[in-house]
Order: sequence, then C-alpha cells, then structure tokens
Amino acid sequence: MTQVLIVEDLSETRRWLGEIVTAAFPDCTLHEATSQSSGLAQSARRVYDLALIDLGLPDGSGLEVLRKLRLSQPDTICVVTTVMGDDASIVGALSAGAHGYLLKEQPRDLLVVQLKQVAAGIPALSPSVARRIMQHFQRTGPAAPEDNLTAREREVLGMIGRGLRNAEVAQALLLSENTIAGYIKDIYRKLGISSRAEASWHAARLGLGTPDQT
Repeated sequence: MTQVLIVEDLSETRRWLGEIVTAAFPDCTLHEATSQSSGLAQSARRVYDLALIDLGLPDGSGLEVLRKLRLSQPDTICVVTTVMGDDASIVGALSAGAHGYLLKEQPRDLLVVQLKQVAAGIPALSPSVARRIMQHFQRTGPAAPEDNLTAREREVLGMIGRGLRNAEVAQALLLSENTIAGYIKDIYRKLGISSRAEASWHAARLGLGTPDQT
C-alpha cells in the first residue's frame, strides 16, 4: 500500500488512524479529507491503494465517497472506519462495495493486523460486525426450498415419491392430470430438480414417502 486516503472529519481520530495505517504500511503516503466534498475531490485527484472512510461526515455520508471510489477506482481497497455498528449501516456499506468494516472502538493493535490482512485479500471486519452480519442473514436469508412448498405440493411430492404416476395421483386427489402436471412443474422449480428420482429423494428426506403421510 503506497497511496492511502483517510476520510475523517475529527482531527484527533484522523491522526490516530494515520498512525495505525503507518504501522501497518510503513512506506505509505497519507492523504486526508475532512468531509464528503473533500473526499470526492481527493478521489478524483489521484489513484489510491487503500481508503479508510468514515460514514458520518459533516456534509453528508461517506458512502458517497465509497461509491465514487468503487466506480472510478475499482482496484482501491475501501474500508469503512466508523462508530456506527447498526445493521443498516453495515449492510449499506457492504452493499456499496466496501472491502471491510472496522469499528473505531477496537484496540489499535487489532486494527493494524486487520489492515495488513485486507491487503492480502482478507476482508477487514470487526468481530462484532462479523457476528451482526451472520445474525442479519440468519434472520433475512432465503428459506429452505422445501419451506416454499404448499400443502398440496407436499402431498403431490409424497405421492410421486412413492412411485405413483400422474394419472394415479390425479385419481387419488380427484384432480385432472393437467393440474397434477402443473403441481409437479412447480415442485421441480422450487426444489431445483428435474427428475422423479430427485423428487423421490426429497420426499424421503422430508418424510413424505410413506402412505400414512400423504
């Protein structure tokens, strides 16, 4: 890392971050910006290897600087350095292309190590941030494919899993074969499968393959 940009409005924090960066990369050249506008100006002035960006700036969000750098300098490693540890800030920064998210409350030595790691391609995430990311996706991630099946689709899956033909399933459920074919098509799509053998496997896994459960 030779050219490093620090976007931070507090002078004491800016100096502290500069010391951390210098400890991680002794031969680097530091450049500073104290606001969103000066950060945007700096990003247009030269190419950076690393940028540390605060989110809460006096004239706007550091996300705008982050987005500008990711667009104009895709090789620049952008790391958010902030006190904001809420889900919205973390997800917003990572969605905007941040390579890391470090909380300023961390010990200096840990920040030095994490900056060295990000230069080696390892995402720089504060431990508490990593935990929040995992919790966020545990809460909001997609459901398992089988959870999207309706009660009728599970019923049809159980029957074809037992080897019944479409006509037999239609007769048992008092439906037309075309309707059953439509159910099977939707089941295959939701489970990401394309054969009766795969359907049988899923039916067995879900406990739908015995007559008592269909």
